[in-house]
Amino acid sequence: MLRWTCAAVAGAVLSGFAFLLVTGNYINDGPVLVRLSVTHGLHLGDLFIGAGWLVAMLMLLVLARTDRRPVSRGDRTPLSR
Repeated sequence: MLRWTCAAVAGAVLSGFAFLLVTGNYINDGPVLVRLSVTHGLHLGDLFIGAGWLVAMLMLLVLARTDRRPVSRGDRTPLSR
């Protein structure tokens, strides 16, 4: 349960930062790919932010779903002592 809570908090913070990056105005936004209104549009840089957000969210899911089973004494190898 703790792993899922930590992943949810990290995902919320990550999503907030991605939202701030997408809605901000930067010098190197790149060309407008899709114009949403006269003053707003989807820039090339927004695609990189979206791709990075997606990869990071998938990695959070992988970390949260990883099954952690305790190792019994019989399962240890000589190198893991």
